[in-house]
Amino acid sequence: MTLTDTQIERYSRHIILEQIGLAGQERLLSSKALIVGAGGLGSPAALYLAAAGVGTIGIVDNDSVEISNLQRQIIHHTADIGRDKALSAAEKMRAINTDVQVRTYKQYLRADNIDNIIREYDFVIDGTDNFPSKFLINDACYFAGKPYSHAGILRFSGQTMTVLPGQSACLRCLFDGPPPPNAVPSCSQAGVLGVLAGVIGCLQAAEALKFALQQGELLTNALLTYDGLQGTFRKVPIRRNPHCRLCGESPSITTLEEVEQPVCDLKGKGSCCTT
Repeated sequence: MTLTDTQIERYSRHIILEQIGLAGQERLLSSKALIVGAGGLGSPAALYLAAAGVGTIGIVDNDSVEISNLQRQIIHHTADIGRDKALSAAEKMRAINTDVQVRTYKQYLRADNIDNIIREYDFVIDGTDNFPSKFLINDACYFAGKPYSHAGILRFSGQTMTVLPGQSACLRCLFDGPPPPNAVPSCSQAGVLGVLAGVIGCLQAAEALKFALQQGELLTNALLTYDGLQGTFRKVPIRRNPHCRLCGESPSITTLEEVEQPVCDLKGKGSCCTT
């Protein structure tokens, strides 16, 4: 791939970086990233990946824009209320960068369709808002060998980690499965500081870019947490669990399974809530 003069100017601040250069920008334009959820986390991730010139970006979301989304889901505008989130997000991404091909999937990810979607992409960003989806993405990426970024936000806190299937700790190494029904409040009940979506979503985008560029250290075998009230980050080392039901020495999960769990939270050892 040879960059045009216009592309060289557009990506000039990337190209002058020693770790990127022309070859790195060409690599970005050839890369493919999938964002599951065009909500709080998916919004900044989608905008920055499009601006960076990631050549193909997929957006999976079956919801419509609601007024309560606008406090944190910055890819959607007031005029978008009632529109499909995937289409609304794609419109903004294409407006930022016509170099980028945006594919939309207006559907819920399920055990019977997720493999066909993620197989086309190099890296997956999990921006979902419920436990079943998060564990489904974790398991599907493991079976497909797809690296992905897990994240969640709630109230004033956020967390993120990157998983390299078969190489680093997966989500089930930390949390065996979803908590019992009604054990934790929903995001709409607990609330979330809108800007947290930007902080954590941008970190997820950075992971996708680092992976595509093959530069730096990914957030593997570590859980990065952020306390918005204190303004502090904490990187907690984690290890692969030899007893993990998915990636352990004697796995009991050998096919994709779906579980019913209506809500999510970042309470205690809970996992995540995003949109």
